[in-house]
Amino acid sequence: MSLDVTHESRPIADPSELTDVFRSACKPPDQWRAGTESEALGVYATGPAVGAAPPYEGPRGIGALLARLATSGWGPIREGEHIIALARDGAHISLEPGGQIELAARPVSSVAVHAEDVRDYEQALAAASRELDIAWLGMGFRPFGTLDDVPWMPKGRYAIMRDYLPTRGRLAHEMMKRTATVQVSLDFSDVDDARAKLRCAFGITPLLTAMYASSPIVDGQVTDYQSYRARVWLETDPDRCGLLPFVFDDVDVFEAYTQWALDVPMFFVLRDRYLPARGMTFRRFLRDGFEGERATIGDWELHLSTLFPDVRIKRFIEVRGCDAGPRDMILALAPLLCGVLYDADARSEATALTASLTIDERLALAAAVPRAGFSAPVGRTGRKVLDLARELVAIADAGLARIEPGDRGYLEPLREIVATGRTRADAIVDVWRRAGGEPTAVIRSCRRFA
Repeated sequence: MSLDVTHESRPIADPSELTDVFRSACKPPDQWRAGTESEALGVYATGPAVGAAPPYEGPRGIGALLARLATSGWGPIREGEHIIALARDGAHISLEPGGQIELAARPVSSVAVHAEDVRDYEQALAAASRELDIAWLGMGFRPFGTLDDVPWMPKGRYAIMRDYLPTRGRLAHEMMKRTATVQVSLDFSDVDDARAKLRCAFGITPLLTAMYASSPIVDGQVTDYQSYRARVWLETDPDRCGLLPFVFDDVDVFEAYTQWALDVPMFFVLRDRYLPARGMTFRRFLRDGFEGERATIGDWELHLSTLFPDVRIKRFIEVRGCDAGPRDMILALAPLLCGVLYDADARSEATALTASLTIDERLALAAAVPRAGFSAPVGRTGRKVLDLARELVAIADAGLARIEPGDRGYLEPLREIVATGRTRADAIVDVWRRAGGEPTAVIRSCRRFA
């Protein structure tokens, strides 16, 4: 989740300023970059608490870990007495509600640069974690323990979300405390380019979810889900999650997204502290104010960061439908999406994969993929998700060959997955069953780094 920084405190004078946030972010293609955010799930690696989620407090807690990282070149960001994030050279490490750690890497034009950044981050995190006996898992859902076993982290925004979200979806706390994802942010040149990228990205999200599935274990038991993380998001908050049908219409997508976002209830208003918004929409905030406060562009950008559709717009487009995984899978996602979305021919071919689906068929596919994965049927086409996923990887490879051929090698783990039809979820279940559910075997297999 994004850092809560309100950059602009000037009250909004005209509603057109809302869409100007998107329009002002347009960039020519030679300035396009990609930024990857990847989360990991922390567990104790050995001892009587093996597999348990660390609390924030204590000598072996997440707070102690962040304090150690703050001595290795990462600048601490505090909320009260607690370190809740770190920053260095345009990258951020942030703390998720259940103690997940997220690296928001700096946007780059080359995956090789991103790979170096990830290695540096993992080395620093590994050194700090080793002293505390914490291992970080590249999985989409915490496999050990139950929801109540996972402690909450001390961030003001999470306290408000913790109270509000369960009124909208019965699995909202599961999303907050036990899921982990990898997502990529991409640039756009103008409103038409943004609409084309959004349309394509929404269309291929079920394929990405199936390819990246790595969350088959829930409450210490094998389930019949490929991505239980994706299942959880289906029952988190229908107001702010899922599919946005208007991206498939011939609309000004900046204006349409703005009108949708204006009517999504706000979590909070941030001034010197978090003020619960109590279901107020941004439209009402803009019109009437709130407790003597007028809406600012900073408030608008903060609100945009609390919207969770499968693909969202801020000052860039975020593709959000993938389970977290190991380093090679994390490094594969940006080139996959750049190959598809930054090359016009590839984007057209990828969009065509699901272009015939109705909105109802898209919703049915999104509901089927978490459990069925590659075997989910694609509308009335007579094809399965695996068929389309194989085509998608080939399309991305061809797109990269035209725009960034040096990045094609990073697609190799995805080539293997679609060639064999076996996901990381399948591999995790194999390890789990061979080890009889013994946590250390799964930790060794799914650990992000030694």
